[in-house]
Amino acid sequence: MNADQKGARRALGRGLDALLPAPPPATSTAAEGRSVFVCAIEKIVPQKGQPRQHFDETELEELTGSIREHGLIEPLIVRRTQSGNDSFELIAGERRWRAAQRAGLREVLVVVKDVSPKEAFELALVENVQRADLNPIEIAEAFDRLLREHSYTHQTLAERVGKDRTTIVNSLRLLRLPPRIRTMVISRELSEGHARALLGAPSDKVMADVAERTVHGKLPVRKVEALIKAAKEKESRAADGGEEPGEKKRGGKSPAIKDLEARLMRRLGTRVEVRDEDGRGELGITYGSLDELDRIIALLGA
Repeated sequence: MNADQKGARRALGRGLDALLPAPPPATSTAAEGRSVFVCAIEKIVPQKGQPRQHFDETELEELTGSIREHGLIEPLIVRRTQSGNDSFELIAGERRWRAAQRAGLREVLVVVKDVSPKEAFELALVENVQRADLNPIEIAEAFDRLLREHSYTHQTLAERVGKDRTTIVNSLRLLRLPPRIRTMVISRELSEGHARALLGAPSDKVMADVAERTVHGKLPVRKVEALIKAAKEKESRAADGGEEPGEKKRGGKSPAIKDLEARLMRRLGTRVEVRDEDGRGELGITYGSLDELDRIIALLGA
């Protein structure tokens, strides 16, 4: 790895400003071999699988009007494609690119970066996160893709995108949400704080019921946490012999064992069951993916 590549890796977590040089005058051309030039808009294509999948239509129309009146002030960040037809793939600025097309622009200013597809995706993720353009589910899905496709550990990924490891782990937990609740987060009906509180629900049905109550009643996060806690206590009472209608009785457990289970579930953020018989037994910890298992192992200090 040469010095320029090392510098790019160190700069990634600090965002695009640390990676991109100050642009030369807008009159530069491709023929002069400079990194900034005016490009025909039809030669630019969106990045395949880019982190941002949802664009607010109202905001896009407002941006279109601004570009129509003032032009595209900030250049798009692109990389050359492998097709050999002098086309470019977007790294950052898809919303501006879409608005520029709607505004009827035929040419736009671009900054060309010589980066790999993997580095392009990481740059797009960092740029979107810093602009707060991504919703929490898009961020979680992008983190998950980087872990799967590039074999990063949580710590390595945290360093690459300029976040701490806990942020990465908490974000990935959102992928455990059922599809309907993910949609609520994407549409901003539920905040990330609401979503994290819902993850503590004892069942998907309880989670869905509390989510609907939260949206319709515009409940704060603390109220959601209280509802989830109450649902857990209700389930615990049912397990202790007071079986609720439609719920499966799980057998009596001592108050000490139930308290231990509750504390472990709060600590680990997942279902935990302690089976004790005369001082000997088993400890069962539920996980839904290898990423979640990695999170639990980290919490246990293993």
